Amino acid sequence: MLGGMTTNADEPATRPRRRTPAGAAVLREDVTEAIRAAVFEELAAVGYARMSIEGIARRAGVGKTAVYRRWRSKLHLVLDVVSAVAVGGLPVPDTGSLEQDLRLLYEVTARALRHPLASQILPDLQAEAARSPEIAEAVQQALRDGQAGVASGIVAAAERRGEIRPGADRDLALDLISGPLYWRSVVIRAPGLPKDHLETLSRATAQALRAL
Repeated sequence: MLGGMTTNADEPATRPRRRTPAGAAVLREDVTEAIRAAVFEELAAVGYARMSIEGIARRAGVGKTAVYRRWRSKLHLVLDVVSAVAVGGLPVPDTGSLEQDLRLLYEVTARALRHPLASQILPDLQAEAARSPEIAEAVQQALRDGQAGVASGIVAAAERRGEIRPGADRDLALDLISGPLYWRSVVIRAPGLPKDHLETLSRATAQALRAL
């Protein structure tokens, strides 16, 4: 503390600051967001294997210490970003209809998977996962947690409306809901979706869920 001022973990010590608890490091949210954005750009540019904390920091316009204050390794940084996108990027729709809930989810997911950065990053992480059990487990967990929350919300709403029977297998429901579009867009990387594909997929998935 200098002259009644506290220092910020990401700002010069000479700037006046509001008093914070002793020993507390104030992490600026704009710096955190800049680092997260840099992770996506760096992954798309060089891939996970060649990506470095130095490169991320340089792209974000911060020092390496700003990155290490938030994440202890490259892997934890990437998984945190992937998990945040998986969980926060998808809504839990409740349109009043199982089929329409699925259609809305698929529209949002399809747009996300078509994003240039996503189309480069996801296959690269899948390739790294094939070489590293640690990355494989962590990536699968991050993606599954995000999708599971959305799928469970859709199934729970459908159960309340009486569209599917109570106690349906949630793991199987997640596979039915998330598998087909991810397979087509990420695994085999089909060039685009046929007209009315999402509508047909929504209808077929709803029928499968009703049969659980």
